[in-house]
Amino acid sequence: MKAQRKFVIGSAIILATLVSLAYVGYTESKTYYHTISELVTLQGSASHQRMRVSGNVRAGSIAHRVGRVDFVLEEQGKALPVSYTGTDPLPDTFKDGAQALVEGRLMPDGQFTAEQVQAKCASKYEAAPGGTAAPAPNSAQPGQTMNPSAAPLGAGKS
Repeated sequence: MKAQRKFVIGSAIILATLVSLAYVGYTESKTYYHTISELVTLQGSASHQRMRVSGNVRAGSIAHRVGRVDFVLEEQGKALPVSYTGTDPLPDTFKDGAQALVEGRLMPDGQFTAEQVQAKCASKYEAAPGGTAAPAPNSAQPGQTMNPSAAPLGAGKS
């Protein structure tokens, strides 16, 4: 009976530890999406939680510093200074005027410390006006060859 009691107590401790680790992991990984305009209205614990914010990178604001990259996001006439301190390299599409999504925390001084930065793909990948993608010049349509004078396979052979 004594061994069975030790097993139950040990199992309960392990289960309680796993549940607490899962809860802490869940609460730390939650991120809320806010616009730059909403950030000034956040109060209390809401202003200190992990969040995502998007905007356009202000032209000329990207500054590479030791251990971080500073830049400014703009949206609807509002600006947010951002300091990226993550370890991953910035995306190739991250440049002046690009749309960016940053994930991190808002500091009490109004500076946003980002741990992740994502940049939207360039507009050359978007659909052309009218809702259909514009074909590239000299591109073949399905079932066509690139060279219109080329004979179909097997032509001229009997």
